[in-house]
Amino acid sequence: MKKKRVGADGLKSFRSQLQQYPERLISALLGLERSCGRLYLTGGTVRDWLLGRPSADLDLVVESGAVACCRLLLQTLGKGALVPLGERKDDAARVVWNGLTIDITGFRGGSQSIEDDLRLRDFTIDAMAVRLVDLVDNAADPTLIDPLGGRQDLERGVLQACGHAFTDDPLRMLRGYRLSAVLGFSVSASTRTAMDACGHLITDVAVERISYELDLIMESDQARAVIEAMAEAGLLWHIVPELQSGLKVEQPCFHHLDVFHHSLTALGCMEEILRQPERFYPGWGSVFGAYAGRKGMRKRLKWSALLHDLGKPDAMEVRPEGRITFYNHDRIGKDVFLRFAGRLKWSNEAKNIIGSLIELHMHPFHLCNVRRHSPLSSRACLKIWKKAGPNLPGLFLLAMADSLACQGEKKPEGMEDELAALYSELQKTIDRAIRPVFSGPKLLTGTDLIELFNLSPGPVFSTILTRLELAMVEGRVHTRKEALDWVGQYLQNEEIREERP
Repeated sequence: MKKKRVGADGLKSFRSQLQQYPERLISALLGLERSCGRLYLTGGTVRDWLLGRPSADLDLVVESGAVACCRLLLQTLGKGALVPLGERKDDAARVVWNGLTIDITGFRGGSQSIEDDLRLRDFTIDAMAVRLVDLVDNAADPTLIDPLGGRQDLERGVLQACGHAFTDDPLRMLRGYRLSAVLGFSVSASTRTAMDACGHLITDVAVERISYELDLIMESDQARAVIEAMAEAGLLWHIVPELQSGLKVEQPCFHHLDVFHHSLTALGCMEEILRQPERFYPGWGSVFGAYAGRKGMRKRLKWSALLHDLGKPDAMEVRPEGRITFYNHDRIGKDVFLRFAGRLKWSNEAKNIIGSLIELHMHPFHLCNVRRHSPLSSRACLKIWKKAGPNLPGLFLLAMADSLACQGEKKPEGMEDELAALYSELQKTIDRAIRPVFSGPKLLTGTDLIELFNLSPGPVFSTILTRLELAMVEGRVHTRKEALDWVGQYLQNEEIREERP
C-alpha cells in the first residue's frame, strides 16, 4: 500500500472544501460511522479537491451495507430521496438532499480493504481516498490512501487506467475520454493500447450510459480533440459507425478534406465560433450567444457540426466528366441521423433540432448564391424563416462552421463574409416585415375561406393562406378587408379555379 501525506496546503484545502457543506449533513455522515463502519471520501471528490476544484457531489465508500447506510442517512436528515445505483446486486445508492448529491458504495468485487477497492476502480486519479472522520477531527493527521500513484498522475495530467478497468466495465473507455476533455489530461500510451484491445466491448454497454458520456464530451471545450482521439483509437467507429463511412470519401475542389475529416474540422470550427460569435457575425453576437446559451444547445450545435454530412457517402455520385456530386445529401443525412439518434435513445427535442439543422444546412449557401445575382426576395426570407423557425441562428452557426471547414482551392472567396451579410439582411427583414405579420391576430383563417368563399378544406387552403402571408410580408395587404379583396381576386385566376373542389 502506498500512502502519501496530504501537505499542509492540501489538508487546509480538504477541510475548507468540506466546510462548504451544511454542518447537519456532515454530522449525519459522521454518525454513519457508528452504524456502518469506516466511511471514506473517494473518487471524483478527492480528485477535484486535489485539483483545487469544488466537487459537485460527495463520493463515499463504506466497507459494506451502502444501501442501508443511505437509508439511515435519509432517516437522520429527515427528508430527501434515495436513488439506487447500478444493478440490483450492486451495493451502491445515492441520496439527494437539498440539491446535494451523496453517493455511497460498498467495497467492490469482494474487496477486504479500502486499498483493494481502489485498485478495482477506473483510473488512478479516481483511486484515492481519505477517511472522513480524519478531516473533521482537527487533532487527526489525515492520510491520502493512494495505492496506484494517482496523485502523481494527477500532477502530471495523465489518465492511467487501473488493472482490468475496461473489461470490468467497457464504458470506462468513453469515460476516460470524457475526463480527458473536461480535465485537459492526456491518455497514457498503455491506456490507449488497452482501449484499442477492448474497443469492441463498448457495444455491450447500455446506450443510455453511452449517450450520457458523449453529451458530457460535447459540452466540454475539447470536443473536437477528444472525438479525433477516439477516432484514432477506433473507439468512435464502434459508437458512430456512420461517421466511419466518410473516411476517404473524396469531395469537390472547394473542399480540402475527405467527408469525415471535414466534419471533424467543422466540429472544431463550431467550438471556435461558440467562444466568440460576435467575431463571425458582427453586430449579432448577443443573438447567437443567447441562442447557444439555451439549455443543452451547445452540445446540440456541436453534434450538428460533426454529423451534418452523414448523408454524403450514400449520396455520392461521380459524373461521366469526373465531377463529384452529393445531391440531396442533406435530406439523406437527416434520415441517417435519425436512425443513429434513435439507436442511442436521444430525446425527441434533440432529434428534432439536430435533424432540422442537418436537413437545412445547405439553405444559407443556396441563398448566398442567389444573392450574388439578385436582391434577396421577401419570399426567400419568409421561406427560410418558416423552415428554420427558432433555430435560424443555429442554422447560420452550422453554416459558418461548415464554411470555415472548407479550404479547397475552388472555394468562393469571402464566403464567411457573405454568410454574415446574408444573416444580417435576413434578420432585418424578419424584424421589419415578417415578425409583425405573425405576431398579431390572423386576418383570415380556414373558417373564413369556408364561410365567405364557399371553399371546401383541402390543399388549396394552404396555398391561399401561404400566399396571403407573402402578400402581407411584401406590404401589399394590411387589413382584413384588403385580405378579403386579395383572396377574391386570387380566386378569379383560372389556374386557381382548377384547384377548387
